[in-house]
Amino acid sequence: MDRVIIFDTTLRDGEQAAGGSLNVQEKLEIARQLERLGVDVIEAGFPVTSPGDFEAVRLIAQEIRQPSICVLTHANLKAVDDSWEAVKSASNPRIHIVLSSSDIHLFYQLRKSREQILQMSCDTVKHARKYTDNIEFSAMDASRTEPAFIHQLLKAVIDVGASTVNIPDTVGYAMPRQFGELIEGVFKNVPNIDRAVVSVHCHNDLGLAVANSLEAIRQGARQVEATVNGIGERAGNAALEEIVMAIKTRSDFFGLTTNVETKQIYRTSRLVSDLTGFPVQPNKAIVGGNAFRHSSGLHVDGMIKKSSTYEIMDPRSVGIPSSSLVLGKTSGRHAFKERLSELGYSLNEEDLNKAFASFKELADKKKDITDRDIESLVAEEQRTISEEYHLDRVQVTSGDQGLPMAAVRLIGPEGKTIIEGASLGTGPVDAVYKAINLCVKVPNTLTEFSVKSVTEGIDAIGEVLIRIESDGITYTGRGADTDIIVSSAKAYINALNRLLSAKKNKLG
Repeated sequence: MDRVIIFDTTLRDGEQAAGGSLNVQEKLEIARQLERLGVDVIEAGFPVTSPGDFEAVRLIAQEIRQPSICVLTHANLKAVDDSWEAVKSASNPRIHIVLSSSDIHLFYQLRKSREQILQMSCDTVKHARKYTDNIEFSAMDASRTEPAFIHQLLKAVIDVGASTVNIPDTVGYAMPRQFGELIEGVFKNVPNIDRAVVSVHCHNDLGLAVANSLEAIRQGARQVEATVNGIGERAGNAALEEIVMAIKTRSDFFGLTTNVETKQIYRTSRLVSDLTGFPVQPNKAIVGGNAFRHSSGLHVDGMIKKSSTYEIMDPRSVGIPSSSLVLGKTSGRHAFKERLSELGYSLNEEDLNKAFASFKELADKKKDITDRDIESLVAEEQRTISEEYHLDRVQVTSGDQGLPMAAVRLIGPEGKTIIEGASLGTGPVDAVYKAINLCVKVPNTLTEFSVKSVTEGIDAIGEVLIRIESDGITYTGRGADTDIIVSSAKAYINALNRLLSAKKNKLG
């Protein structure tokens, strides 16, 4: 079968989603999982935007060897030079040049003519070819550009060395039929198009990013740019998992394939959700909590008789165990390890021991432990890997009579100091946060606080997501525990640790 190149931009466009900032180590962790997922290209970042992004791209380029590592750059010679410095150690580096093409962008944003855009595009591609022949060019806002100018622009950049040409629906404006006609027109009207891979990059402002991407593939595009869980600017990007599973599930329709190891999809989705702080809605296709759950009596009857009556995909094909094995306090280490493996987790011996200890602690509080409990537990352990401060103890007094009061004990940097604080508050969480602030003196503002139950039942794990802001930058924190006050404290410590880590990296 013909193959579609999967270009993942979770670490670049995905991270641009408001509130989705990742630190260097988090980006590296996601890149490792994307390599396991089997994507062909990882767009690792936009190096010229910040020292942190430059460092993240540099580390990813050094460590990740299977996929091509790509950097985005402006159509500017100095930006190309700086971007190359970040990505040059990759086994197969790619330079991705982006420049607007639509009249609305040219007139209101860039103040340039079409002739100037043509010249800038060609000059930058030609300059980038000094470093590598793996050059991608994107005509930003192509779906709102006059097709004749798109044809002229693509021909010009291919002539000077672009090996991939990307046609973005930057603001999610196109309808599937219209976008398909645009791609069809490119193949008909760009005489040298056979010398380049045609790529698409679609946004979801009208909920059509995946539909537009699939129509482009049907018309001959052979690279699709997407993000895990569809995260990204505004309403997000085309969801990688939806595109990949559409191609796989409907191979009879598309006659295409990808290199993606689909059993890693669910694990990748959970990791990205955990590190960005963006929850996956229950009705999300492929990876949502309800994607393979059935409630209607008619549906359940069909599922019992034959699963294909109401499921077009085997949940195991995306890494979701189809069995309903329940673990409890009598479950052994081997059963726990096997369940982790089924869920897509591969922990080293030290991390496995820590996770198992936490599992046993949780099993004493809960009768039955579900997959979501295990995922939350492992995520909680992984959140404690690079801590400046660790929550050792929290005690709260509250009620409808009297003032809420909280006392906390933290273990300081490198485990060398114990810091204690106590405070009154308007409520128990407020009191805990004020007590933590007495210990960790970092000015910040709490901008978002949300809590949800991971599973059903009175003994369910409660997961707290918060966002804090410091110096105009947002940091996300998550915490999980059967005690919601403890979850809140863990989430705040997690956010503060991210803030402190970012400040340390900036100073370093």
